[in-house]
Amino acid sequence: MSVRTRDRLGGRAAIAGIGATEFSKDSGRSELKLAVEAVHAALDDAGLTPADVDGLVTFTMDTSPEITVAQAAGMGELSFFSRVHYGGGAACGTVQQAALAVASGVADVVVCYRAFNERSGRRFGSGVQHREPSAEGAALGWNLPFGLLTPASWVAMAAQRYLHTYGLGPEVFGQVAVVDRAYAATNPAAYFYGRPITLADHAASRWIVEPLRLLDCCQETDGGQAIVVTSVERARDLPNPPVVIRAAAQGAGRAQEQMTSFYRDDLTGLPEMSVVARQLWRTAGLGPDDIDVGILYDHFTPFVLMQLEEFGFCGPGEAAGFVAEELLPINTHGGQLGEAYLHGMNGIAEAVRQLRGTAVNQRSGAATALVTAGTGVPTSGLILGADG
Repeated sequence: MSVRTRDRLGGRAAIAGIGATEFSKDSGRSELKLAVEAVHAALDDAGLTPADVDGLVTFTMDTSPEITVAQAAGMGELSFFSRVHYGGGAACGTVQQAALAVASGVADVVVCYRAFNERSGRRFGSGVQHREPSAEGAALGWNLPFGLLTPASWVAMAAQRYLHTYGLGPEVFGQVAVVDRAYAATNPAAYFYGRPITLADHAASRWIVEPLRLLDCCQETDGGQAIVVTSVERARDLPNPPVVIRAAAQGAGRAQEQMTSFYRDDLTGLPEMSVVARQLWRTAGLGPDDIDVGILYDHFTPFVLMQLEEFGFCGPGEAAGFVAEELLPINTHGGQLGEAYLHGMNGIAEAVRQLRGTAVNQRSGAATALVTAGTGVPTSGLILGADG
């Protein structure tokens, strides 16, 4: 590891605003329009105006460039703009970039955003259809000829090994799906509002790629989400209680590839998330017992179990039981399985609501939240805390 000590970012920036569009399967408008709506909503929530913004961060996969969003949203000059790679792995990384800019004085108010028509437009679940020549594409070329064409098929390889190693059956993945959908059922913003499922429903859902069933796979969603980051001091003067960024980290493991890291010594874990976990715990000075709410990236259920194990909430192969016993509130908005698939940005917003005390499925006394980004790729994470 190149980072072995506590970093100096924790506690120097805060989330002051969150905003989103509705989550749908056909937005009927451009991705730029979705981005601007989400940004405006987040600024309204923060009690700020577009003129206050001097920084923007998004994903390399986003189709709405920073300068275009700035112009369309009515912003002025920008002193900071940045993008983070690796799809959903970028979610918490955008907030880290914003916090770095604020902490260093490069920018005062930075908005992180993600907007796409991922259901009515380009659907990631359709897999690799066309790709420009690249080193990343060459790595995928070792797997595509054998039928590993979609994210579900890439994850299925690791999921099958996990089950084999620990002597488990695919029904254990259903524990995550049931919990997520139970929270979504009571969240009016969720696509699956009012529609919980049972373990029997999970077991009856059709195979996508064994051992993954339909209910192990996240949704495809149209929508936008934005997050406003500023200094803790400035946030305290704004309408909502600051949510302090106590730690932020990115991580890539040895022999890391994008979703196809099949040549590692062990496929039963997520080494990239272990890198993130170690740095988050170090910087925040916390451990698993200190977390009140876990918002874990759930594009596929097996990787939620592996994340719990990488963060030390339970031992290897024990995460399904940990989830079933509800020892930690997980994805209280319904997650990407139940609320919406916004590349993890809606999960950050849920953590903010929990720490403000305004979540639909509010956890009493929630003061610390863990948020993770996409797994199977170089990834990121946050520990957020209530102010004071």
